[in-house]
Amino acid sequence: MAEVTFEIKEKIGLISESPKGWKKEINLVSWNNGKPKYDIREWDPSHQKMGKGVTFTIEEVKKLKDLLNSITL
Repeated sequence: MAEVTFEIKEKIGLISESPKGWKKEINLVSWNNGKPKYDIREWDPSHQKMGKGVTFTIEEVKKLKDLLNSITL
């Protein structure tokens, strides 16, 4: 299996933190030296280990924002 490389280009914000210190964050991440994408996932405190997550292009983020804004709380 090929090694996955990543570089966090911009830390955007913290969504939540677990009692064990893992943080669910939204960041701008370049995967395998590709074009950076918006990324939501959990990271260990050192940002060396990560959980499963999802990535979005800017167009997908705009659509997601519209959908979230339409939710009545």
